[in-house]
Amino acid sequence: MESVHLKTTRQPLYTVEERQRRDRSRWTLVQGILAPVQFLVFAVSAVLVVRCLMTGEGYAAATVSILIKTLLLYTIMVTGAIWEKDVFGCYLFARPFFWEDMVSMLVIALHTAYLGALVSGSLAAREQMLLALAAYAAYVVNAAQFVYKLRVARLDQASARPPPAGAPLGYAE
Repeated sequence: MESVHLKTTRQPLYTVEERQRRDRSRWTLVQGILAPVQFLVFAVSAVLVVRCLMTGEGYAAATVSILIKTLLLYTIMVTGAIWEKDVFGCYLFARPFFWEDMVSMLVIALHTAYLGALVSGSLAAREQMLLALAAYAAYVVNAAQFVYKLRVARLDQASARPPPAGAPLGYAE
């Protein structure tokens, strides 16, 4: 019995034109700066939130850190939508980033729910911190999605380069 191996081909993340628009967009640099800053703030904030939950202390510091993280999230979401418009012609849900944008909506909703609970006082301090942790868990999934897409884009770009002159048939980097 002969086995059949089907090779599925994946559509590149960017067309040639989209990659050129991405490389020309000033929002690419903005995203490249904001993403690691947001991650750093997230890491510090997560420690503060967990500390608050474990010890009952540091509520004010944890709250301020969540507010800063949320402000950065809103900023990266707005600038990211502008970036998508520059590159793909639509503000959100472009084909290559549809699922990342869907999860981003959940992340935004959870952070916004936290703000609502904080302002309204509808949740006690412990429940606010637990809601922040839920928002952070969704953020980690979303960040992983974007890191994966960054890797895919780099692999696509590397495979799109022509082989060096004189390279043997079947050459791959």
